[in-house]
Amino acid sequence: MALLRRRRHDEIDPFSDLLFNTLLAFVMLFAVALVVMNPKAKTGVIDAKAEFIITVTWPDLNPNDIDTWVEDPAGNKVWFRAREGGMMHLDRDDRGLANDTLVINGQQVVNPLNQEVVTVRGFAPGEYTVNLHYYDTKNGEPVTATVSVVKVNPRAEVVFYGTVDLARKGDEATAARFVVNRDGGVEGVNTLPKTLIERM
Repeated sequence: MALLRRRRHDEIDPFSDLLFNTLLAFVMLFAVALVVMNPKAKTGVIDAKAEFIITVTWPDLNPNDIDTWVEDPAGNKVWFRAREGGMMHLDRDDRGLANDTLVINGQQVVNPLNQEVVTVRGFAPGEYTVNLHYYDTKNGEPVTATVSVVKVNPRAEVVFYGTVDLARKGDEATAARFVVNRDGGVEGVNTLPKTLIERM
């Protein structure tokens, strides 16, 4: 009789087994829900806010150095020696072929693209001026550059797109002038000449 009681006491209760399995299922569902609710963070993603992007390009593999100058309504200027001014930033100073050679795995690789980009990350109402300067030449030839001004907030809108001819070293030309109103709208786009270059 004592042996029979001992065997019944050692047997697993089906109700306890069911409760344990149900608890285990809830724990597993909770763990899955945590993984789904907390996705892995994206690494290396930077959301750079911009209002306007000004892009200047000239023919690929052209060895000559064209510089971009931009002035805001407060008189701040960005160029290769002042890469930040007001809310404007010169993201890259392209010097023709002078800084387009990279060494990758022991081999020289040439980046053929000639491009400078100025980002306007906020705006003040008033007139902005975009000028080009034929800073240096390697072959003495004229250069035709393409200029685009794009308003990117709240959606992409081309404010200006055109070309500028620079005949010789030292030439300066106004590519575009435009007025930003208090609401961020653009008006009064023109190409009337205005000098920005600071002679050294």
